[in-house]
Amino acid sequence: MFTPSSHDVRRFFCEAWRKQHAGEILSPMDAIAADWIAEHPEYAATLADPEAAIARDYSVESGQTNPFLHLSMHLSIAEQVQADQPHGIRDAFNALAVRLGAHDAHHQIMECLGQMIWAAQRAGTEPDTAAYIECVRKGGK
Repeated sequence: MFTPSSHDVRRFFCEAWRKQHAGEILSPMDAIAADWIAEHPEYAATLADPEAAIARDYSVESGQTNPFLHLSMHLSIAEQVQADQPHGIRDAFNALAVRLGAHDAHHQIMECLGQMIWAAQRAGTEPDTAAYIECVRKGGK
């Protein structure tokens, strides 16, 4: 299993954004990342300076949203929906997207994904994907 470091993730998003603006050929993953970056223009300045982005602290205590975590969650959710893994996420996403739009549906799903990961880490168990899907079906509540 490939487990990129936080620096690798930050470089990936910065490079995808650079390629997009330079008109270079994007890999399929670069293209998905660039699409989500475009949905978040507030991150453009951060992504334009890779070295500063890599060095910056996005701890909870700093009170700032980590754009790389946020964008990574968008990518994760997009992959889950495309593959329908866990099973049922595609239908749950589609129902939520009809009501909220795709972008806002992703943000609601992020809440559920975060809850699932937090609960699993806290309990020292595998993620409860059934509870995750149910949370998404309920609209993130």
